Amino acid sequence: MSTTNVIVLRPRFKFHVKQDNDMLLKLFEEKKGTQPDFIVSRVDDHVFIKIPKAKQHFWSPQLHLEINKESDKEGSIIYGLFGPNPTVWTMFMFLHFLVAGIFIAFGIWAYVNWSLGDSFALQLFFTLFAIVIWFGLYFGGRLGKKAGMEEMHQLHHFMRDTLRSKGIHTEL
Repeated sequence: MSTTNVIVLRPRFKFHVKQDNDMLLKLFEEKKGTQPDFIVSRVDDHVFIKIPKAKQHFWSPQLHLEINKESDKEGSIIYGLFGPNPTVWTMFMFLHFLVAGIFIAFGIWAYVNWSLGDSFALQLFFTLFAIVIWFGLYFGGRLGKKAGMEEMHQLHHFMRDTLRSKGIHTEL
């Protein structure tokens, strides 16, 4: 299946490495204090890599890495997820649910008025307008992803270079 036709708002990746997950987590923690270009934070097996506040814009992405120990063999699995700032993502999801609620409510109201033989033009207008708003949100998210693409590459290169600094090679 061609990936050019797949809608991916939050790109993900996964790869295996031969090193232990504790060593990898410590490697990223060491990078926290040795470079000023990225903010690196760790919670358990999760590493978050962000752009510093001074360089951030509304659409700035972050890279979330989950580094798990492989249970059946030696090594680790690194799961990566590029996404917007959690506040921006929560706002977008809230707006999507709000628009969906408006669509459903006005759609039901339009159907009831149509069933009763009453005028339903206003309700139908708001139902269709909700669809227009949803497309606006979708394309706004796509434009935001495009605006943050260069920073996504920077985050990915930082992760790759951090791993390669200890001789860990990735397929990415």
